[in-house]
Amino acid sequence: FFLPRENDRDIANTVANLYINRLPKTYGENIRPGIQIITPSRKGEAGTVMLNSLLQSAVNPPSPKKREKKVRETTFREGDRVMQIKNNYDILWRSEDNTEAGTGIYNGDIGTLVKIDPESETLIIDFDGHIATYGFDGLIELEHAWAVTVHKAQGSESRAVILALGG
Repeated sequence: FFLPRENDRDIANTVANLYINRLPKTYGENIRPGIQIITPSRKGEAGTVMLNSLLQSAVNPPSPKKREKKVRETTFREGDRVMQIKNNYDILWRSEDNTEAGTGIYNGDIGTLVKIDPESETLIIDFDGHIATYGFDGLIELEHAWAVTVHKAQGSESRAVILALGG
């Protein structure tokens, strides 16, 4: 579908509505983890920074039941969708059932922030069944990933794609 909009703010609102309401209503709630929003830029109202902030507020708002960790201007929260933005060959991971283990989480890998532990200063991220533990210093290698740039999306697969093209 092509949904023309007049400005970047309208594009961002339409993208959020598609992700939050329209696609799950049409295809079922379990479509949401398979939706990838792609945009050409990090900047602007229809860029990844603003879209990720908008979507975090809508789909993973603050809650007393969810821990948070702030790094620079980004607040990471349990339940957030995140992307590894730099190859890290040293991160250890294990499978969900503990039958496999390995090393390495790579640029473009997308996962869910499962747990933040302030006492041990670690967080656990599930990268599609590869469970990785990061120290808080590893947050500099992560960013939110509800929306990603075209560049970061190259080579990825998704059940549904929302492409936000601003003017």
